[in-house]
Amino acid sequence: MIRDDIKSALVAAMKARDSAQTGTLRLIQAALKNRDIEARTGAAPADDDSLVVDVLNKMAKQRRESITLYEQGNRAELAAAEAAELAIIESFLPRRMDEAETKAAIDAIAEELGAVSQKDMGRVIAALKARHGTSLDMAKASGLVKARLAS
Repeated sequence: MIRDDIKSALVAAMKARDSAQTGTLRLIQAALKNRDIEARTGAAPADDDSLVVDVLNKMAKQRRESITLYEQGNRAELAAAEAAELAIIESFLPRRMDEAETKAAIDAIAEELGAVSQKDMGRVIAALKARHGTSLDMAKASGLVKARLAS
């Protein structure tokens, strides 16, 4: 599980006295704990990789936006710090499917569900998210689904 990998990396960073990595990993754990509290679970569910990926994606998006703003404000040192955090966060994200793999998955699901029109888009996206949610960029995937069903 990704959560266990993060804990192991935190212990290793603490032992190596790597303060930058330790701080970022603690931020990740705090964000995960907040998500657990929001869900009122208090503890991690048996298989929570999709929850962890959602939290990590949100954190990565925040870092990218911050980098852009810092670069626009000529704050290179802050942009570099955010970029370092982004690299650590992205190291825990699973590999993303490329466009060809995404199209193949969409085609397979559309064929399986018998989806032929835009009305079936919701079913296709739901099935796509259920099967490949942690390895897909759903914003790009929805555009590909729409294009597939339009033809």
